Formats: sequence, structure tokens, C-alpha cells
Amino acid sequence: MSDLPNKSLLASSFYDNAKITKKGLYWITPVFVLVLYLLVMTGFFWLQQIHKESVMFVTVDEETKQERLLFFVMALSLIIIISLLALWRYTRFRSNAEAALLAETSFRRAMENSMSTGMRVLDMQGRIAYVNPAFCRMMGWNEADLLGKSIPYPYWVPGKYDEHQRILDTLMSGKTPSTGLEVEAQRRDGSRFTSRMYVSPLRDPNGEQIGWMTSMTDITEPKRVREALTAAHERFMTVLEGLDDAISVVADTPAGLELLFANRTYRRLFGSQPNGHSELMGGRRGRFSGITIEQYAPSADCWFEVHHRMLIWTDGRKVRMQVARDITERRKHEEDSRIQQEKIQLTSRLTTMGEMASSLAHELNQPLTAIANYNMAIVAMIKSGNISQEKLLSALEKSANQAERAGKIISRIREFVKRSEPRRQSTSVSDIIDNTLDLADIDARKRGIKIEANVPDNLPNVLADPILIEQVLLNLVKNGLEAMTNSEVDSLYVNAYLHDKQIEVRVVDRGHGLKEPERLFEPFFSTKSEGLGMGLNICRTIIESHHGRLWAEANPEGGTIFRFLLPCAPKEQNQEQ
Repeated sequence: MSDLPNKSLLASSFYDNAKITKKGLYWITPVFVLVLYLLVMTGFFWLQQIHKESVMFVTVDEETKQERLLFFVMALSLIIIISLLALWRYTRFRSNAEAALLAETSFRRAMENSMSTGMRVLDMQGRIAYVNPAFCRMMGWNEADLLGKSIPYPYWVPGKYDEHQRILDTLMSGKTPSTGLEVEAQRRDGSRFTSRMYVSPLRDPNGEQIGWMTSMTDITEPKRVREALTAAHERFMTVLEGLDDAISVVADTPAGLELLFANRTYRRLFGSQPNGHSELMGGRRGRFSGITIEQYAPSADCWFEVHHRMLIWTDGRKVRMQVARDITERRKHEEDSRIQQEKIQLTSRLTTMGEMASSLAHELNQPLTAIANYNMAIVAMIKSGNISQEKLLSALEKSANQAERAGKIISRIREFVKRSEPRRQSTSVSDIIDNTLDLADIDARKRGIKIEANVPDNLPNVLADPILIEQVLLNLVKNGLEAMTNSEVDSLYVNAYLHDKQIEVRVVDRGHGLKEPERLFEPFFSTKSEGLGMGLNICRTIIESHHGRLWAEANPEGGTIFRFLLPCAPKEQNQEQ
């Protein structure tokens, strides 16, 4: 029995306590019997001695009887002593067993009392046979209030007895799921909570079931958190599934891309395979992140604006998330808008040429008249027979020069008004200004205004469509000339400057100035009675399409200063020029 405490190291203190409690009690009964026996034997021998001394004559038969009686008493004494030793050993064994049982009971009771899980035992009739302190704390009832209670139990929720009865029937039938049952209970103070109950049969040492052991855990807070997380997940998934953007997440594996998530839009366009994600990446794997690109997907026959970035997935892997927005309609509208803008720009140039038609006709009339005069002079010289080779060559050269002059004017006008696709190239600012002023100079001479250009020789080229920029500059110069019709100053200035990586062009006039500067670039707003109000708006659109900026400000000396910026061409293109 000395090895009983070694069965459990945790329970050694309980065994030690049991030893201290029972120490010295098991030997009291054998010792008391032994002492009583010694007193009886002492009295017996004392009486025998008195009898011998008082009898003077003892017969042989009596002496034999006395010896036999003494032998019998000695044998009986030996049996009593052996019985006492056996009784002492049994008493000691039983005392140790009781100590072990007390230690085991105390240990199990301590385990039950320290548990946060509520334990309850129901007998086969459904009466409460046992509850631990955690169950009492959970329910708010004392052990005495619960033991022996049958249905309805004190912690059942009023008004839900039928539901509780169904749960109890399931429990008593032994058909409870291994995952447990979710049960709502009411405390003594009226507050309610939700618990998860697990059930197992309670059996006696013979294996016969004598009841049901249930364990209950308060899951009110975990359930609230789980429901909140579930609701948040549902809201998040509802938003993702409702988006028109195709959202997908893939991971790189040795076998290729693995699709981890795809919303409804992605599945509708590309199915449940990672091919759509790979198609939208456009071969840029590992070379772009956090940027937005436009990519055409042949399988969906759509253009997408794709945003790609790297994420850390829930399992710690690096994954690729892609958000693709269908921009097919937007690109179609942009293309239609571009075509419409080109038509408007062409119309604006034609309108400008129409307004300058009289001046152009006068400008062309001079070289054509001179050509006619020179030809008539040559004809007269030939008819008169007075032909001088020098005079003939001189007349022919002058006629050719006038024809070349007329051809240049017509070529410049034709180049300006012809319809062509926008073509950005490295272009000299000086050439743009010279070409524009060649056209504007006709109107300027008609109005008696001189145009002065100031363009440094070392200006870098600009990246632009020269025809469109000439249209902008001609419109600004023409507006300046019209504003200076009644001005006392007869000079209009066109200047160019270098600012960092941009070229600034200024058109400075001394006209009547700005009346409503905040509305200057509004569509269909014009300060001229015959104007359409589209010129400056078109000019701003052209400049902004070149990644530049156009604005106007009052001239401190009177009049207006129109300014626009254009980006410089890359150095490689400047060197090629």
C-alpha cells in the first residue's frame, strides 16, 4: 500500500493530507483488545495461584485437568494473538484504502470546483443529480436549489419550454450531435445567455448507464463576436459581389497561377480559372505593382483599366490582387470625342480662313496681277519685235518670283486647313511662330499693325502637333489684332521663353483688354457680336491635350497677355532634329 500515493504526482498533497488525518487511528482497536486479554490472563493465573495455596491436597486427575486447562488457555491465547495481528493488518490496509479514496475524491472535487465549464448530471428520469460550482455560478442558483429538480428546470426560459423540452428529449434519447447543442438559459436574476452543451452517458462500474453527464460553456460573447464577424463578412462579400469591377486574387505556384478569390463580375467574364487574371496582367508579372494600366482582353473582347498590387494572404503567402474595370464604352466615347474634336478644330481653322478670306484674296491678287502685267509686257515686246534678252529674262524672273510668292501663300493656307491625323513630333518653336506669322501678317498689314517676334535661337524643340499649335497661335494673334483695331499702339508682340522643361509662348497686345476674364474660355461665350465663342475653348483643349496650360491675364500697360506652356521634346529627339 505504500505505492498508492505515487499514482499521481498532482494528487500527492491530497494523499499526504489523508495520511496525517488517519495516522495512529487504525492500531487503537487491536491494542485495546490485547490489553484486555492480558488483564484477563493475569486475573486467571492469579486465581489459580490462590487456589493452589488454599487446597492442601490435590488429586492426580485434578492435576491433569489443570494442565489440560492451562494448555487450552495457552492455545486460545495464541489464536487470539494471531487474530489480533490479522485484525491489525486488515485495519491498517483499510485505513490506507480510505486515505487513498479520500485523496482521490478531494483531488477530483478540486478539479471540478476549479473548472469554468458547468457540469451537470441527470438521472434516467431527467432529475438533476449533481451540479458543480461552475454550473451554479453560471445559472445563479445554489446547489441545494437545483439538486433533485425535474422539468421544468429553474433556468429554463419562460415561454420557450417547448423548445427546451425538444432539446431535453434529444438529450435523453442519446442522439445529441458530437458538435454539441446550442441552448439558451435564464439566470436567477432574469438575464439570459447562450451556452453550448455537450452530452455523454454516465455509467456505473458495471458499465450500466445510470444517467447523463452534460457540460455547458457560456458562448454569449464568442457568439456575438462570431455573428458580428459573419455580418461584416457578408456585407463585405455583398459589396465585392455587387461591384462592376472584376476582382481576382492569385498566388504563384510551381504549377502556375492559383485562383484564390474571384468576384461575380470576374466569374461572369472569365469563369473560375486564373486565365483571365493572367490575360489582364499582359505579361507584366513581377514588373508592376500599385500602378494602373489599360489592357485589352481578347477572351472578353473588352478594354480594362487594371490596377495591380501585392498582398499578404491569410496563410502568409504573397499573392497578387487585381482590380479590372471595363472601360470599353469609355474608350469608344473618347475615340468619338477625339474625332469630333478634330472636326471642330478643322471647322475652326476653316472659320479662321473664312474670316481672313478678303485679306488673303487681296494678298493673292497682287502677285497674280503682277504676273499678268509681266506676261502682257513680254507679249508686247515680242509683237513689237523689239526683243531684248536682258529685258525678257528680267520680266520672266519677276513673273516667276510672283508666281512662287502666290504658290507659297496657297501652300501655307492648304497646309493649315487640310484635315489630318494629329501627329506629335519634335518641332521647332521658331518654325511654328514663323509659319503662323506668315498667315497673320496679311491681316496685320491690312489693319496697319506690326507683329514683332522675339524667339531665342537656343530654344529646345517642343513635342507637339505643329498644325494644331499654329492654329492656337493664329487664333490668339488674330484676337489680338482685332482688339487693337482702334488702338493708338501699332505693335503686337509674340515672345517665347524657356521655363525649366517647358516652353512658354506669349501673345501681348495693347487692345481694349479683358471684360469678363472668368468666362473667357467658356464654350459659346464671345465678346464679338459675330463670334461663335468656340475659338478660345478649342485653343485651351488643344494645349491641354499636349499636357500644357493656356491662360490669359491683363497687360499692365493696357491690353491682354495670352500665355501657353508646352513640354519640351526629349533630348534624343532634339538631337535628331
